[in-house]
Amino acid sequence: MAKTKWNIDPAHSSIDFSVKHMMFATVKGGFQSFQAEIEADPSDLTTAEISFTVDLASVDTRNEDRDNHLRSADFFDVENQPTLTFKATNIENTDENEYVVTGDLNLHGVTKQEIFTVAFEGTGIDPWGNEKAGFAAEGKIKRSDYGLTWNAPLEAGGVLVGDQIKISLQIQAAKQA
Repeated sequence: MAKTKWNIDPAHSSIDFSVKHMMFATVKGGFQSFQAEIEADPSDLTTAEISFTVDLASVDTRNEDRDNHLRSADFFDVENQPTLTFKATNIENTDENEYVVTGDLNLHGVTKQEIFTVAFEGTGIDPWGNEKAGFAAEGKIKRSDYGLTWNAPLEAGGVLVGDQIKISLQIQAAKQA
């Protein structure tokens, strides 16, 4: 298959995250608004060109007060830093349909190299004749690396919000006509 352009199908895609809360529980959330530029041969992602932009104001943890706090200057500061971006710089095949994608992640005005594992989950034709491809990706970042250091100490020790953020993407993309 030749390298072609793919558009994210937002109704069938998600970008989610999880973080430790109070040192023992996990809080999950996601972003409702994001876009990507993907040019790839799904059967060989090593030559793909991939970039993502996430609208941080679209954060959703199913708790309005927490979402508003995440949008504030204590965390994302969406008024001054409205997006997270990622651009792949290197893609290595590690196993059949499995890859390690290294790229530049920019969050809160800081750019760092991050690594995601990506699985190509196949292609198919939808009921309207459109070719679709599925991808799953996972990675971890430290929020403190991006200057996101707000926290609250706990009476019993430890802190309210963990430093490690797990990120998970489920992407369905449509081959561009």
